[in-house]
Amino acid sequence: MAKRKKEDSGPSGGSWIDTFADLMNLLLCFFVLLFSMSSVDVDKFEALVQSLEHSFSILPAGGASVGDGQMVSAGISHLLLLDEYYKPEANSSSLENAGSGKEAEIEGEEEGKGEKDSEEELKEEYLEAALKESEEMAEDMEQALAEKMIADQVELDVNAQYVLLTLNGALLFDSGASEIREDALALVDKLSVLLESYDSNLIDIEGHTDNVPIHNARFESNDVLSAYRSFAVKDYIVEHSSLEAGKIRATGCGEYNPIADNSTPEGRARNRRVEIKIYNSYNSN
Repeated sequence: MAKRKKEDSGPSGGSWIDTFADLMNLLLCFFVLLFSMSSVDVDKFEALVQSLEHSFSILPAGGASVGDGQMVSAGISHLLLLDEYYKPEANSSSLENAGSGKEAEIEGEEEGKGEKDSEEELKEEYLEAALKESEEMAEDMEQALAEKMIADQVELDVNAQYVLLTLNGALLFDSGASEIREDALALVDKLSVLLESYDSNLIDIEGHTDNVPIHNARFESNDVLSAYRSFAVKDYIVEHSSLEAGKIRATGCGEYNPIADNSTPEGRARNRRVEIKIYNSYNSN
């Protein structure tokens, strides 16, 4: 009996996997070869690093976030280190600039505060000096008024701008009139002599009335009456002294600056007045 020839079972079922693995290894070697022969575009790489630096402020030099300074691993040594493009000076410079900007802002605020304080101090010194001069002027005037024996007819006040001499309107003018009374001329003469000592100072003469309306053929209102009275005093002083008219201003204030209550006869009498303001040198320009 003839012996049956044993059939060849052929290759084992796992032989194709070996072939596929060999192919993958070859492809991997091929791509590694290509990659090792390639070159990095330095300009594009630098632009990328600068973009990361300015936009995200990440990856400090020498850090381990990207392979401790290398892109993938130590085996790809031909890639430029990130440290060469992301320089520590850039990050520290940004921090220093930010710190410098904050310090400059603080210094600016301090300088502004210092300037404001300096201005306030200068203003206070100016006011103190001006008030001191006004007070010295007032002392001299008070002595002169006493020597001329008219201190009881003139009220004296002082502030940092001027010395104020107040004359009762009833002493100077008849009711509803703007001519200086004959018996008041001696008073105005003595004031003219006193004012000659302040020929370099600005002088204001203001006429004031009460709130009782006036309307006649000559004066249509208290404004007009007060203006006529102030000019009458100014003209007389200029005519009977060496004072220049340009250094004296006359103003009619009407009823708008009362110093007392107009509802009483006494208050209205006080409001009918003439004020002479002699400005100190700080306020005469």
